[in-house]
Amino acid sequence: MAHVPGARGASSPTAVFDHVRSRILAGVHEPQLRRSALVLLAAGAGLLPLFASPAQAALQKVPTNGADTLLMLMGSALVLLMTPGLAFFYGGFTRAKNVLNTMMMSFFLMGLIGVVWVVIGYSLAFDTGFQSPFIGGLGAMWLTGLGGELGDAPLADGFAISATSFALFQGMFAIITPALISGALVERINFKAWFWFSLLWSLLIYCPMAKMVWGGGFLGPLGLGAIDFAGGTVVHIAAGVAALVSAAIVAPRTQWPESNRPPHNVPFILLGAGLLWFGWFGFNGASYFAASAAGLSFLTTTTSASAAMLTWCLIEWFKDGKPTAVGAATGAVAGLVGITPAAGFVYIPQALLIGAVVSAACLAAVRIKPHMKIDDSLDAFMVHGVGGTVGALLTGLLAVPALVPADYFPVSAQLLADGGNGALFLAQLKAVVITYGFVGLGTALILWFVGSIVGLRVSPETEERGLDFVVHGEEAYDPMTY
Repeated sequence: MAHVPGARGASSPTAVFDHVRSRILAGVHEPQLRRSALVLLAAGAGLLPLFASPAQAALQKVPTNGADTLLMLMGSALVLLMTPGLAFFYGGFTRAKNVLNTMMMSFFLMGLIGVVWVVIGYSLAFDTGFQSPFIGGLGAMWLTGLGGELGDAPLADGFAISATSFALFQGMFAIITPALISGALVERINFKAWFWFSLLWSLLIYCPMAKMVWGGGFLGPLGLGAIDFAGGTVVHIAAGVAALVSAAIVAPRTQWPESNRPPHNVPFILLGAGLLWFGWFGFNGASYFAASAAGLSFLTTTTSASAAMLTWCLIEWFKDGKPTAVGAATGAVAGLVGITPAAGFVYIPQALLIGAVVSAACLAAVRIKPHMKIDDSLDAFMVHGVGGTVGALLTGLLAVPALVPADYFPVSAQLLADGGNGALFLAQLKAVVITYGFVGLGTALILWFVGSIVGLRVSPETEERGLDFVVHGEEAYDPMTY
């Protein structure tokens, strides 16, 4: 339920300069001194854009609702925690000699995408300079001029959170989304290739997706009318499709699927799943943007995760005779993925149903995967792609009209009013299909380009020795434990 921010009520660098000039000149009486002061001030004005901080503009006006802004700030911290949580979750699944490389593929993006987002990513996703339903603009590069409250841009009027907290919150989503893709490529991708792929994918795929769905663009409630509360299409379907395409292009690991590769550290998997569940309260809950109403999305989020975990374990128990810890962790994550597009649009009964259905669908996908001959190493598509797809479609079927207000979702609300949930389901289906096509083709082109420059795979010798030692020069454990 992201919205386009405006810089309403923020003071510009020019206004700050004029204020400083008047204060200095008021105390300068000698003409020569006055002229010198003016020269210095003119020089300072020319350098001002280089040193002006977005925070300077943001501090000019206090938001009218501090509780809502605090929700966004705390939500940002929770979502950021999800990235190292994902690192533990993925790291537990890999072999011991690759655990550090696997975790770095997620953790490193907190640095790379954290910088890219504030420099240009946010502007491409939420600025309106290009007047395009597919991409933002360049007017908010470096978060320049960002401050005050969210303005009167599409879907933003009525929210009293600070624009800086909005930019921060959205940046956490930008960080974790490409990290999800890494699960399909672990134990074989060149880290230089991962660097360039993540950078380009964030700018060329994620930012347009955020614009089209959340920024008043083509796919969202001002376009096709599809709704995505916290990232069913933007995050999970996009990452899942990219993971599947990437796994197919990069090709399987050596000796896959003949070699047996069980998780090397199941406690890591449980720890990672727990951190993800905890962080998801910010991922979904803070996407309400209003502290007084966020309780519903908090509650539907955890309810879906619980139902999904229970469903996964019961199916394993019935079919295999044993509920596994890995299954419990994976089921919980599947339920969190599934409820993401619907968290603020449904009540508890629908959340229970979404969790159970998505869990069963993801479990079926995981068990079908060996027949696909695609080495999606850690089931990134099977959980995020399948879970996000089923969740997005169920959102159309189960969304409660009273929770889709026309003030913020005009086309979506009209679809519900005219054609009921069936009409909204069709809008969701269109958005899903377009996302598959755009992300799949874009990902393939980016991989082709990166592969032609730096190569996609490590050597067979590096793969055999382990990426931790060869790529990073360090190891998590004594090599004798491999």
